[in-house]
Amino acid sequence: MSFSHRIRTLLAGDLFARLCDRIAVRQIIELRSQVVSLYALLSINACALAFTHLGLAPAWLTLACPALFVTLCATRSVQWWRLRPETLSAHEARRRLRLTGILATVLSVVFLGWAFAISTYGGPYEQGHMAIFVAITVIGCIFCLTHLPIAALSVALIVTVAFLSYCLASGNAVFIAIALNTTFVTVVMVRILVNNFLAFIKLTRSQLEAERLAEENARLALTDSLTGLPNRRAFFQQVEALTEETAQRAAEDGLPFALAIFDLDRFKPINDTYGHKAGDRVLQETGRRLAACAGPEVVVARLGGDEFGVLLRRPAEGGDPAEVCARICEALRVPIRLGEALVTTGCSAGLALFPSAGRTAAELFDRADYALYHSKLHRRGHTTVFSQEHESAIRTERTIEDALHSPDLAQQLEVHVQPILDLRTSRVVMVEGLARWTHPILGRVTPDRFIAAAERCGAIHRLTATLLRKALADAARLPPEIGLSFNLSAHDLVSRETVAAILAIVGESGLDPRRLTLELTETALMRDFERAREGITLLRALGIRIALDDFGTGYSSLSYVHRLPLDRVKIDRSFMADLHSARGERIVATILDFCRNLDLSCVVEGVETEEQRTILHRLGGRFLQGYLIGKPMRMTALLDSLAVIERGAGGDASEQRLIA
Repeated sequence: MSFSHRIRTLLAGDLFARLCDRIAVRQIIELRSQVVSLYALLSINACALAFTHLGLAPAWLTLACPALFVTLCATRSVQWWRLRPETLSAHEARRRLRLTGILATVLSVVFLGWAFAISTYGGPYEQGHMAIFVAITVIGCIFCLTHLPIAALSVALIVTVAFLSYCLASGNAVFIAIALNTTFVTVVMVRILVNNFLAFIKLTRSQLEAERLAEENARLALTDSLTGLPNRRAFFQQVEALTEETAQRAAEDGLPFALAIFDLDRFKPINDTYGHKAGDRVLQETGRRLAACAGPEVVVARLGGDEFGVLLRRPAEGGDPAEVCARICEALRVPIRLGEALVTTGCSAGLALFPSAGRTAAELFDRADYALYHSKLHRRGHTTVFSQEHESAIRTERTIEDALHSPDLAQQLEVHVQPILDLRTSRVVMVEGLARWTHPILGRVTPDRFIAAAERCGAIHRLTATLLRKALADAARLPPEIGLSFNLSAHDLVSRETVAAILAIVGESGLDPRRLTLELTETALMRDFERAREGITLLRALGIRIALDDFGTGYSSLSYVHRLPLDRVKIDRSFMADLHSARGERIVATILDFCRNLDLSCVVEGVETEEQRTILHRLGGRFLQGYLIGKPMRMTALLDSLAVIERGAGGDASEQRLIA
């Protein structure tokens, strides 16, 4: 196999172009020191040969030519020494290599011609020196031009052929022997040169492949495989780099950047209804739309699940950040086609500005996440900008989280109960246990705040266990025909440890498990449906009843009623606002009929007026809960008021108002 064919074989494949570029630059790097040595060798050898011919050959051969050679070699040496190969492009590197090859060929001809010319003067010793000059020079050139084999081969071929021809023509046996010996050594050196250069190409190719794989691994490590967007790690890297870069500049010119988090509003029901493949299609289309918004000053990434991040590098130049986020929300509200169906996800966003919302990546992300949480609760489908008001709320929530880990928490918690009335019998048949917390410094903390805080900081399981023990202890004071309803957090039902703890607490209380109903929200079921179903099965095996709370407000309430072994549903209080209208009445009537058809008991929450009670009685509603029946109160107050509540249910409006 020829040298050129072996080179082509090594360079074959998709790495050819990149490898050629890489080799050209590497050749320049390796040649930088070797070429300087080559020019030094040529200068010294030329001066030595000229010195031995001083007085024998004309001055232009012994003085002028060597001076010209040394000047040329010195100039080229300085040029190579000053060269910075790492700054060269592949094109510049290849151009310099071609120039070096041409100069090597020209210099070999010039030096050889000069050596032949000067050898015509002097005796056998001087002629022998010329032969040594040629042999040493050609070997030195091959060594120094190892990383430029074309030039080395050209020099070797020109010098060897010319020198061998010259010696053969002289007829001198000694010169012929020297020429043949030099030719043999040159052939061996050329073979070594070829092998070394092939090894150099192999090494370069393996290094390039290793770098390509490393780059690919790095890219994969920083890319979301589903959407092709940067992933959470890449997003945080960019945010951290930008915070460090912008900190000083932002303080000086007031040009901040912004971080936004987007979360799809209706992804979960779409995923549950149409399947995971459809869900992936929604995420891919969302990623495509976000990528269309990306640019030099806008970085988009998928943070995980249906959550996406957007980094606005210079929002002051690209418009108000909130307006940019609003445009993104608008783009994500456009329906997505899934086969024959059109689905609309919509999204909510939280926005944090540097440096007002934070000066580190973690602070900015936490603030944007808090603003997103606020959007989900109060401004779904819109963007919330993190403000000082939110900062104050965060500080309060952190204080609440710290207080939730206090050893005195159990003494500060209590359970109030709200009666549930059976309209048919006008008797209280159940009470719902409602958590109340009075902190010595914070004062009265509402359940929605401390339960959410407990879920965030991991204290919810301890909180549930404490409240359940108190509720069961109070329920033991109730008449045996009155049951207890108790709410579970979304985190409780999917925790095997918490479910086991609930079973143990109920067993220790001595209360008949059939008197206990545990209320679950759709959120608890959405968190992990299979794990939730396992927990429900264990609880019902003990005799505990299960109720679906806030029925009608979620996306999949009907689906859960169909798929789970439920005993009761509770119609959300929001339906009471329109109960006086024909449409509102029809909706509640439909839900009541649905429950009767499935043999499920139904509790109507939020009953506050006589008109509502009258309508519900006409529609066949049986179990009512609300301020009309009784407000949440301590167990002692409830026990004292049971007779009044039941008489009020029979029509004594004055007594009923006293309880309400």
